[in-house]
Amino acid sequence: MAADITAHSPLTLPVLPLDDEVVLPGMVVPLDLSDNEVRAAVEAAQAAARPSGNKPKVLLVPRVDGTYAATGVLGTVEQVGRLSDGDPGALIRGVGRVRIGAGTTGPGAALWVEGAVVEETVPDPLPGAVTELVKEYKALATDWLKRRGAWQVVDRVQQIEGISQLADNSGYSPFLTTPQKIELLETTDPVARLKLATEQLRDHLAEQEVAESIAKDVQEGVDKQQREFLLRRQLDAVRKELRELNGQEGEDESDDYRARVEAADLPEKVREAALKEVEKLERASDQSPEGSWIRTWLDTVLELPWNERTEDSYDIQGAKATLDAEHAGLQDVKERITEYLAVRKRRAERGLGVVGGRRGGAVLALVGPPGVGKTSLGESVAHAMGRKFVRVALGGVRDEAEIRGHRRTYVGALPGRIVRAIKEAGSMNPVVLLDEIDKVGSDFRGDPAAALLEVLDPAQNHTFRDHYLEVELDLSDVVFLATANVLEAIPEALLDRMELVRLDGYTEDEKIVIARDHLVPRQLERAGLEPGEVTLDDSALRKLAGEYTREAGVRNLERSIARLLRKVAAEHELGDRELPFTVTDGELRGLIGRPHHVPESAQDPAERRTAVPGVATGLAVTGAGGDVLFVEASLADPETGGAGLTLTGQLGDVMKESAQIALSFLRSHGAELELPVADLKDRGVHIHFPAGAVPKDGPSAGITMTTALASLLSGRQVRTDVAMTGEVSLTGRVLPIGGVKQKLLAAHRAGITTVVIPKRNEADLDDVPAEILDKLEVHPVTDVRQVLELALSPAEVPVTAAA
Repeated sequence: MAADITAHSPLTLPVLPLDDEVVLPGMVVPLDLSDNEVRAAVEAAQAAARPSGNKPKVLLVPRVDGTYAATGVLGTVEQVGRLSDGDPGALIRGVGRVRIGAGTTGPGAALWVEGAVVEETVPDPLPGAVTELVKEYKALATDWLKRRGAWQVVDRVQQIEGISQLADNSGYSPFLTTPQKIELLETTDPVARLKLATEQLRDHLAEQEVAESIAKDVQEGVDKQQREFLLRRQLDAVRKELRELNGQEGEDESDDYRARVEAADLPEKVREAALKEVEKLERASDQSPEGSWIRTWLDTVLELPWNERTEDSYDIQGAKATLDAEHAGLQDVKERITEYLAVRKRRAERGLGVVGGRRGGAVLALVGPPGVGKTSLGESVAHAMGRKFVRVALGGVRDEAEIRGHRRTYVGALPGRIVRAIKEAGSMNPVVLLDEIDKVGSDFRGDPAAALLEVLDPAQNHTFRDHYLEVELDLSDVVFLATANVLEAIPEALLDRMELVRLDGYTEDEKIVIARDHLVPRQLERAGLEPGEVTLDDSALRKLAGEYTREAGVRNLERSIARLLRKVAAEHELGDRELPFTVTDGELRGLIGRPHHVPESAQDPAERRTAVPGVATGLAVTGAGGDVLFVEASLADPETGGAGLTLTGQLGDVMKESAQIALSFLRSHGAELELPVADLKDRGVHIHFPAGAVPKDGPSAGITMTTALASLLSGRQVRTDVAMTGEVSLTGRVLPIGGVKQKLLAAHRAGITTVVIPKRNEADLDDVPAEILDKLEVHPVTDVRQVLELALSPAEVPVTAAA
């Protein structure tokens, strides 16, 4: 609804500029006459009104950034005097809107302009919509005034009847900005102006409600903190009185934990978790079992070396010398540790210590037979790197919680062995030896090997979470060394996360060096003997290693040395032996008895196992390293036994299939090999592997069984000095196998001089020590016929039938 707007004849008025201020019609405002422009306008108005005796009139025009508004307000100067602060001032009342026209001249220093008064008319009676708008505005204005406590103004607003006056009353609102007031001034339609004023008031009240709600929430939070602080102080005072009554001294336990957490050098997330637990402890009663759990957890967290790290020794030459001094042989492991230190040094020099949140740790799996020094090697690695060393025994562990920890809800819950190892080491970058990882089992309590997957994965272990701690623990800087005897017993997924390093055992020369430099000095000390009192000759050490012990490692060799020194010490105490004393190989039998392992080459020819046809010497790999394996074959009497194949010796499925393949090959190629294969059709074949209580499996005994059967059928003995390993196919091809180094070391220990291996395993000879290859005659072959030519001794007389 539009108002009827008319304009009178032009008025000529002095301009009174209002900087960043707006006066609406109906408002009465005091103005300071100290301002030159204000004073000039008032004086000019007074001079113009003096002849007529009317009140002086001025044009109140808002001015924003030097720009005048298009509409002003006709104002009358009601009074000129002094303001409350003593400065000269004038009281001016807004009368009506004036549309500003062109500038003109007038008396005084003021700016004079022409303008036309805008008259507004409102239809009578008011439509219902406008009446509702008036009620809404008055209700909003009353609400706002009551919130400000301006009760005396409420009645005056309620008494205003005209919608134009009601809308212009918004000019008193302090929350309106200058642009909003100018918009009200330039809106000449009273109804539209009232709508605008209502919207502005409604928006302000909504903003005020939000602000009050925020302020209330903040105040409630502050009040809660103050109340909690006051209650805590009262609680502290009560606890203090109780301790004094009970004769206890010291500060409150929760305060002690809070101080310890704040003083500890913890990662941010760990600190937040610890402070939450301290708050729980403060709320828990002394009788609550939860308090005990929280205290144990806090003690564990505070004892962990979250930011403690030892400085790595980047003396690469010194580290290599340390490893060489403490362990003979084991070149693969030493080279890997040297490479690791060299890379760490270069990363540190280039500022690449942490990449993607991960540090440069390592995960190595040391796989080899017992007694080769896997466990002691871990301590030497830590010594060479300048790190702390911790050993974690995993043999027989069947509970997953042993690795990842128990949930804190269980009584007696503890963190896992990994976390305990870090705490024991006192640094975040120790060398952790996971001993006997292949002996880990699983049952209804979980699979510990599966829990180790995250620990030993360099891509994951920087955020390892123990079930007990439930905070992230960075294991990416730890060097993990896992030891195992049997590679096949390690789960494939776990083995894939580790770098495999094989320790295949020592040569006889390496054993002598180890015994002379490490074992003898240690056992002399344990036997209470001075270094010069008993000396072991190299010949004695060689005989101990070759005939008294036959193993991949040196554990039994050390026991033999200890037994020998104990015998000498006892004889000296009994007066039967003078010291100093030198032990030679000829005196071993008198001191510790006969040798237990006499090489086949040293036995009487008639007593050797291969002295009869049908016996061949094979090579195998066991959990104790390489070993010599004999294969015996016999034919049953056709009158007492039927045809068929009998296998004994606890053989696995693969080995049984190898025996079938060997038999089938000889049946199909017997005529070519000049063997009486007719006997194989009518007579039963029996193949036996001695040491029947030991399970055996694998394909590498194929050519050994074929040779034993060929020897049996031909009546030709297998050469005593020949041992063999290799898989056989139905066509007589010799296929590759594994464990060549361990098997050759076993052949050397057993006194074998000639070894037959598959041609495709010839590259594996690079891993065999040079001194072993010098003493062995190795024949790489591709066909069983070559094996038979090498292994079978020439026939002395024609053989017509095999017994």
